[in-house]
Amino acid sequence: MSGPESEFLRAAQERGYIHQVTDAAALDARLRAGPVSAYIGFDCTADSLHVGHLMSIMLLRLFQRTGNKPVVLIGGGTTRIGDPSFRDEARPLLTDAAIEGNKAGIRRSFAPFLAFGDGATDAIMLDNAEWLDQLRYIPFLRDVGRHFSVNRMLTMDSVRLRLDRDQPLSFLEFNYMLLQSYDFLELHRRQGVALQMGGSDQWGNIIMGADLVRRMAQQDAFGLTTPLLTTASGAKMGKTASGAVWLNPDRLAPYDYWQYWRNTEDADVGRFLALFTDLPMDEVRRLGALAGAGINEAKKVLATEATALLHGREAAEAAAETARRAFEQGEAAETLPSIAHALPASVVDLLAAARLVSSKGEARRLVAQNGVRLNDAAVTDPLRAVTVADLRDGAAKLSLGRKRHVLVRAG
Repeated sequence: MSGPESEFLRAAQERGYIHQVTDAAALDARLRAGPVSAYIGFDCTADSLHVGHLMSIMLLRLFQRTGNKPVVLIGGGTTRIGDPSFRDEARPLLTDAAIEGNKAGIRRSFAPFLAFGDGATDAIMLDNAEWLDQLRYIPFLRDVGRHFSVNRMLTMDSVRLRLDRDQPLSFLEFNYMLLQSYDFLELHRRQGVALQMGGSDQWGNIIMGADLVRRMAQQDAFGLTTPLLTTASGAKMGKTASGAVWLNPDRLAPYDYWQYWRNTEDADVGRFLALFTDLPMDEVRRLGALAGAGINEAKKVLATEATALLHGREAAEAAAETARRAFEQGEAAETLPSIAHALPASVVDLLAAARLVSSKGEARRLVAQNGVRLNDAAVTDPLRAVTVADLRDGAAKLSLGRKRHVLVRAG
C-alpha cells in the first residue's frame, strides 16, 4: 500500500501499524468521505489486557484521534468457545462467573486510551454475548452458515496450521470463525461498522467477516491487520521472565510498567516510540536516531510517554524520578514497588513473592550467577535469610540485576 490520502491510513502507515488491508484504495476513499466506525474484538481470557494487546488499543486510539469512531467489542460470547488461531490446543473453558469478572477488568484497561461517550466519534464498548447468546442454532446455520465454504475454512491458517501439526481441532473451535464473522455483520447492522481491525493472526477471520457483510447486507466492508510484533531479539511483546506485562495497575505497578519500556532493546526504540506514544513523528525519528548514551535518554522518553498514556503524567514522572534516585543515586526510594512479608524469609522466597522471578528455581540460578543484591550488597547464598535487622528505615531493598528492585517490609 502506498500513498494513502485519508488522515488515518496515512498516519497508521507512517507509524508502522499496517500489515494487510482489504481493498486499500476503496477504504481510503471511504475514510476521506467522512467518519467511519471500526471495531476490534477482545476475548475475556484474563482480568486485564497486557502489552501484547497494546498495538490494537493504540490503533483504536489513532482511529479516534483522526476523526473516526472506535468500537471495542468484548467477547463475552466468543470467550465461551476460544479462538483457535495459531494455538496447538484448545483454550481452557471458563465459567460464566470468571468471564464476567474478566470483562470488568478488561473494561478498565481501555479507559486511559479512548474517550467514551455518545458523540459521533466517541468510543463505545459492546459485548457480543448480547446477540450470540440469543442465537437459535438451526436459523443461524440456514441464514449465516450457508455463506461459508468448509473447503475455504480449511485453508485458513487458524485451522490449517493446527491440522498440519496433527493437533485436534474441536467442532466448537471450528465454529469460532462463523461467530466472529457474525459479529462483524451484527455490528454493521447495529452501529454501521464498516471496518474490522486486528492482529495479523486474525486475517482469515476478518476477510470472512467482511465477505459475510457484503453477502448479507449488500454493503462494502473492509479489514485491516497489524504486523506480528516481536522485539529485535525475537521475543514476544508483552512477556518477561516474570510473566505478562499487564495494563491494569492492580496487576502491575506504574513503576514496573515504566521499567519494562526503559529496558527496551536499542534497535526497537524508534519503532516503539512510533507505535506506543503520541509523540510527533519528527520527534520519534530524532530520538530513534540517537546512539551511545543518547539512546538511553530516548528509552527514558519512551518509558515516560508510554507510562503517561496508561497511568497519567504524574505517575509516569514519579516512576522516572524513582528510577533516577534508585539507579543514579543508589537510594532505596520510598516509591519503589514494595511487598509485606513475614520475616525472617529467604531471599529466594522473597524474590518469588515479589514476582521478580517466575519460579524459585530461577531465583536460585540468579543468586548463583551473582544477579541478586540485598541493600546493594551481592547475595551469594540462596538460603540467605532476610531479617528485621536488614531493614533500613523500615524496608530492605532487594534487587534483581541493576534495573529491577522491590522494597521488602515486615508484614
